[in-house]
Amino acid sequence: MELEEGADPVEPSELRSFGISQDQHGQRLDRALAVLVPEFSRSYLQQLIEAGAVELQGRTLTKASATVRAGQAGHIELRPTPQSQAFRPEPMDLVTVYEDEHLRIIDKPAGLVVHPAPGHWSGTLLNGLLALDAKAVLLPRAGIVHRLDRDTSGLMVVARTRAAMDAMVALIAAREVKRQYLAIGHKPWVGAAARQVDAPIGRDPRNRLRMAVVDLERHSGKTARTLIERLDSHSEGCVVRCTLETGRTHQIRVHMASIGHPLVGDALYGGAPAVGLARQGLHAFRLAFVHPITQAALEFRSPPPPDLVQALQSWGLDYNRA
Repeated sequence: MELEEGADPVEPSELRSFGISQDQHGQRLDRALAVLVPEFSRSYLQQLIEAGAVELQGRTLTKASATVRAGQAGHIELRPTPQSQAFRPEPMDLVTVYEDEHLRIIDKPAGLVVHPAPGHWSGTLLNGLLALDAKAVLLPRAGIVHRLDRDTSGLMVVARTRAAMDAMVALIAAREVKRQYLAIGHKPWVGAAARQVDAPIGRDPRNRLRMAVVDLERHSGKTARTLIERLDSHSEGCVVRCTLETGRTHQIRVHMASIGHPLVGDALYGGAPAVGLARQGLHAFRLAFVHPITQAALEFRSPPPPDLVQALQSWGLDYNRA
């Protein structure tokens, strides 16, 4: 049986010795190993067993269902997987716009994945936070309380203590954190300058890799609301300010596409590269909330990065009213 996809045979393996305790007497081999080697999943340990990587009492065992007995000793050859190495510190240049003992505000660049996941087990914001703050390892997700898509740039709040993390999660759930975005859409803006989009979002029933506006009577999903305000318009596109009133996956991207203005560069939702912009034209430019510990009113702004500025200038779009 092949090992878990993504296992790197070039990485050096580790030969780890173990002993079966009285508590594990009579258990299946895979179940005992799941306790003895907790950084690997039970399913992956089963694959190692079947690959002949486990010896017990001098015998190679290849059946995960083999019964173990107290006092037995053996070893297992641990072959690293990307998952087992995902939560490691990786120094990187992160722009911190605010920091105190409770919180950190990061200005995330486009192209940076926030959290390890299949296809991106390293080089993520989480890895960078672990290198930036030794205490981050003590927090779930290194203190990350909300996410931005890989190709969305801008402001993110990160907790530095468990109390601050729990409080920030509660603030976001209560919609007491104001998050505003600059978005560049295809097609000129027509109609009223402000539009309240109230359209539920769920997994696209025709393409499970994307989200979509859905009918909640027929498909699963959640309510989603975005205030979209025109800042400027051009014959080929527009720049708008989007204020999130809920925080659904790909919410702005889906809502902009649903009203006929898919984001420039957002191929997943009907956009296309234009004005030199290959990534989606979305930037989290404003973040405002009351500090959950000190109760101070905080507001942060991030100017659009050079690629968005160039795109806006190419169409002569004015975003300064944001």
